[in-house]
Amino acid sequence: MTNILQVAQVGNPILGRQAEPITDIGARRIQTLIDDLIATAFKTNGVGIAAPQVSQSDRLFIVASRPNRRYPKAPKMAPTAMINPKIISHSSQQEKGWEGCLSVPGVRGFVPRYQTVEVEYSDRYGELQRQQLSDFVARIFQHEYDHLEGIVFLDRVESDEDLVTEAEYQALYCR
Repeated sequence: MTNILQVAQVGNPILGRQAEPITDIGARRIQTLIDDLIATAFKTNGVGIAAPQVSQSDRLFIVASRPNRRYPKAPKMAPTAMINPKIISHSSQQEKGWEGCLSVPGVRGFVPRYQTVEVEYSDRYGELQRQQLSDFVARIFQHEYDHLEGIVFLDRVESDEDLVTEAEYQALYCR
């Protein structure tokens, strides 16, 4: 049975700490955490969620892009657990895009991210995966990876003018 987990909010010290590597991917605690993260992302309309966001200092996040009320134009993909992820390389080009965060409710930021990233991670079965991600999915990966490094998107916003309320974002960009 999966649980919907409480999401840590900005200001919680765990969001500012580096997460610890996972050594036993098959451990029941890790497998349960994966299922609970997926359920929590779906329930909260997230397109990704990292273990530190639910107060767990594990190098694990879920990428679960799909259209929803927070991201109506998101591409659809199966939820994917990414354990001990790494960015192997990235494009030289960065692009700004709007991001929100379950840990920073009510705010969106216009955040620069690499357009393309080549990544490596272990899946929930312990198999090493390597892939190239681009555009919105690359943005999700980088956003969630930042959570493992103790960074929230507010740390990457270049100007206060690049911040809007969620309501203003929805009115301006989701119609």
